[in-house]
Order: sequence, then structure tokens, then C-alpha cells
Amino acid sequence: MRHDHQGSERPRHDLPLADELSAVSARVAGLLLSEETVDTALGLVSSLALDAVPGAVGAGVSIVDERGRRSSGSTDARVQRADALQYELGEGPCLAAAAGRRMVRVDDLPTDRRWPRWASAVTPLGLRAAMSVPLVAGDASLGALKVYAERPGSFDVSAERRLTLSAAQAAILAANVQTRERARRLTEGLRQAVRERDVVSTAKGVVMAQHGVPEDVAFGILVSRAGEEGAALADVARTVVESAVRRRR
Repeated sequence: MRHDHQGSERPRHDLPLADELSAVSARVAGLLLSEETVDTALGLVSSLALDAVPGAVGAGVSIVDERGRRSSGSTDARVQRADALQYELGEGPCLAAAAGRRMVRVDDLPTDRRWPRWASAVTPLGLRAAMSVPLVAGDASLGALKVYAERPGSFDVSAERRLTLSAAQAAILAANVQTRERARRLTEGLRQAVRERDVVSTAKGVVMAQHGVPEDVAFGILVSRAGEEGAALADVARTVVESAVRRRR
């Protein structure tokens, strides 16, 4: 069952397509300014796709990148399961759309012969039709946006256009949010590196004072201890510093 989204009006399918796209673009522009994570942002995009495509009962995004295949922003559990079966079996319309960078439509799962194992596994979920459109930002393929239907033949050329337009917005959103998240991870990584460098420098000073050795020898002692304990150098350094602090008390 499809639900209205708080604070927004459901798109009317009798509106001109250009008007619907303008409304979607306005919401996406807001998301770029407000949303914090890829999952949250793509969840809202999936909801937009669900509303935009008549006959759709579920929507979601398949992310295909260096980290593997996974779902994001699925509107319900059936979508998650149907996607998971694609990843497990290595076949299905989302994977084909992402790999081929082309729209893929399945009008009737039981009679479609392109991905027989996946179709056979998904039919018991009550899903009979599917449509996937690739998410492409510049030269990068990010995955695919998809919708599912309970009735065969639910999707037509108009539905293809609607999902394609939604996918274009989803790709822009995903690329922007992923770029922001990468920058945030890089910043945190740099901060962590600085913290580790500082604690190692402090630990070297402790070892130099305790053993009367030069800096390079003190560093060698820390490295040797890390190897013996199978621990990270920063963790060993932190232990040395904490031990010195306790002795001073």
C-alpha cells in the first residue's frame, strides 16, 4: 500500500510530465542542502519514484561500486528481498541496467527468460513486473533505480520516461551526497592521522626520558613492542603515555 509522505503532496499522474519533473527537481535541490547520508537521500528519491510511476508498489536503488552490490533506500521489505536475490544469484534487471547502462523492463516475470533463476525466486513475493534504469553521473555508473509491480504489464513507455527522469535526479543526488561523504571521511581520516602522530611523538618522548636514548632508538622500541604484541603503533604509544601519566599521579 502506498502512503502519503509527511509534509509533501503526492504527485498527480495527470499532471504534465514537465511539471512533475519541476516538482521533483525542487525537492531534490532541497535534499542536496539538507540530507546527511546516501541512504536517507536515496530513500527519499525511491519514494519519489514510487509516486511518479503508476502501478509501482515498491522502489529502491541498487548501488554497484568498488564495495560490491547493495540496496539503498528501499521502500519496503519485498524490494530488499528481490534485490538481495539478484546479488545472490548474480542476475536480474538491476544488475543488467547498471552494467549495460540502459533501461531494462520486465513485463511478466514468470514468462521472461532472461534471468530464469531470479524470476522464479521473486515470483512468490507477489511481484510480477519490474523496471530498472541506470544511475549515471558523468562517466561513472553508480547503480540502478528500480520499481516493482504486482500486476504483469504494469509499465509502459510513459512509465519508462517517468523512471528515467527520476533516475537522472537520483544520480545527481547520489553523486553529490557521496562526494560530501567522501570529503567528510577524508577529513576525519586526516584528523585521526594527526592524533596518532601526536600520541606517537609523546610516547617517544616518554621512552627517551625513561631510557636515556635518542629519538630514533625510542621510536624503534615502540615499533618493536607493537610487533611483539601484534598491536597498532598508535595503540602501543597510547598505552605508554597513559602508563606515564598514572605514574606521575
